[in-house]
Amino acid sequence: MEAIFNRRSVRKYSGEKVEDSKIEKILRAAMQAPSAGNQQAWEFVVVRDKEMLKKLSEVSPYSKMAANADVVIAVMANEEYMRYPSYWQQDLGAATENILLQAVTEGLGSVWIAVAPREDRIATMREIFSLPETVIPFCMVALGYPDQEVKLADKWDANKVHYEEYKPV
Repeated sequence: MEAIFNRRSVRKYSGEKVEDSKIEKILRAAMQAPSAGNQQAWEFVVVRDKEMLKKLSEVSPYSKMAANADVVIAVMANEEYMRYPSYWQQDLGAATENILLQAVTEGLGSVWIAVAPREDRIATMREIFSLPETVIPFCMVALGYPDQEVKLADKWDANKVHYEEYKPV
């Protein structure tokens, strides 16, 4: 629960290098996510190169922080591994959440940068990574040590919880 309640979107980083061992733990956490029929259709590209980070920062108006991250993990689906193709976005969503939670555990800040289902962003990512048509970019996660203390916020809203049936507030 600690990682869940301490997770926040962090867009500014200190510049300190993230250790390779932490990146591996984060990727291991991603691959522990549930997936439809255990298809595990995910693939990941770890980017540290500053020129590549700059390109990724231009994928959308909301990806600017990628340029100053120490690491970006591009999360992608590979159709060749799909047995249940209509569930790949759920699978990759679970893997991405595991990335975010393990980043907190490792003392890192992170932010989920949406790519899919926007075709323009998917096309840009395909071009940047020279991806085959069978590989579909889902999102990016920018990672780094936060440049300041992350403030916690309680997001609990009892009005959004319903029991036995939906009752509008």
